Amino acid sequence: MTAPDARSSAAMPVRDVDEGAVRAGGRALVQAFGGAMRSLRLYPADNPVVQKSVHDLQAAAAVLTSEDGVMELRIAGEFLFVNQTRLRLDLDNYAMVAYLIAQCRASGTGVLRVSPAATVRDWSVLVVALNSPTGASGTIRYHALRQRLESAGVTAFEIEPPVKAEEGGAGAEASADLAKGAYARSVAAAAEVMRAIAQGHGPNLRALKRTVQSVVDRILTDEASMLGLTTVREYEDATFTHAVNVCIFAVALGRRLGLSHTQLYDLGLAALFHDCGKARIAPEILEQKGALSADDWRIITGHTWLGVLTLFQVREHGEYPYHAMLVAYEHHLKPDGGGYPRRLRQRPVGLYSRIVSVIEIFDAATTNLGYRTPVRRPAEYVAEMKRTADTFLDPTCVRAFVEMLGAYPVGTVLLLDTFEIAVSRGVNPDPELSDRPLVYIVSDREGNLFHPGVQADLGETDANGHFTRSIVETLDADHYGIRVGDYFVR
Repeated sequence: MTAPDARSSAAMPVRDVDEGAVRAGGRALVQAFGGAMRSLRLYPADNPVVQKSVHDLQAAAAVLTSEDGVMELRIAGEFLFVNQTRLRLDLDNYAMVAYLIAQCRASGTGVLRVSPAATVRDWSVLVVALNSPTGASGTIRYHALRQRLESAGVTAFEIEPPVKAEEGGAGAEASADLAKGAYARSVAAAAEVMRAIAQGHGPNLRALKRTVQSVVDRILTDEASMLGLTTVREYEDATFTHAVNVCIFAVALGRRLGLSHTQLYDLGLAALFHDCGKARIAPEILEQKGALSADDWRIITGHTWLGVLTLFQVREHGEYPYHAMLVAYEHHLKPDGGGYPRRLRQRPVGLYSRIVSVIEIFDAATTNLGYRTPVRRPAEYVAEMKRTADTFLDPTCVRAFVEMLGAYPVGTVLLLDTFEIAVSRGVNPDPELSDRPLVYIVSDREGNLFHPGVQADLGETDANGHFTRSIVETLDADHYGIRVGDYFVR
């Protein structure tokens, strides 16, 4: 079998984002949206004036969904973004934008995604619900709005509360739901990218940017839920979940390293694209079980330069995704000069590439990716990374990553001295208790499994100051029939 023809990777069409067209469409949408909401305050829903305004709203949204397959409205502070493009305020639209933002906030809504399937009836139901929010707080109004849409059989809209909404108590469940939604969209986006590249098409950059933005938002507001979802392995192809897991871990690690919001977004996009060159490698090679032949390994290592060639065809406003290209090429290069592809001259590896390299090797080692060696337990591999980091990985990134994961990374299955089985769900917030994670207790003392697990803190002590539970050893989840992801997807 021969390597894919590199010439074919240069044949993909270029996608440019016309921000002017998006802004024009966004202004039309806002005018129609505000007009529909105001007309409903004056007339009943079946009035011809209201019906005309809702038809105009549906038509304006259809223009924006026609290219990307989805339209997104996002409120950030006092600004309104349409498909990631901020609407510029002027005297003509300022009042309408401010009115729409106020109504969405009153309903506890910060993000609205619209599918092309949205009908005039769907829009009518949404506008009526936004005009009459119910509940004493934003969180309650948000849940009430979702319930009204579901009760009416409206499925064309996906709503989220504002990114910085308070998410304590009952809001924790909503936060977990948002994390699951962001993760599922990310896996779907990764799958679409790989399929588009394999078919010789350019990936939809605007849709990918929205996906990465949602990941960054969830990491900044509920990192534990997002990290927990990296344990889910039940998607159709581990290649897609690997790309998303690397993206999630990279954003979380970048946050600890002090990167700005804009840098986290850029890093997340680069991490999602890091293995895009594999889309040009024959599936039978990627899905091989066991050791690869020398020829097959040579083809596998070619995914780095194939990724760069692929990303040359992805540009926006004439600018290439520079950091994504660097990461695609460099993420298997080692600081000591090893790795691949072979360097013609010694030069430093970029920060984003060093971050992705640490995460990529961890997720690949602890995930079944076909041609890899047997899957390692996360806790064991973290300990190994700590011992060998100085020789083949950036030691600063490794230290920050290990600190982020703790001694028992999310998803590690543990046997406790109480004879209970537990699943790690996060690092203990007390830095002196990093070896005593937060867990889900998933079995009783007789070993009978139950779901959902009971939350516990292994740092808890009794009246005498003794720890109530301690770790005896790590366990193989498969051996005990435990599907770790089930405890993070409820």
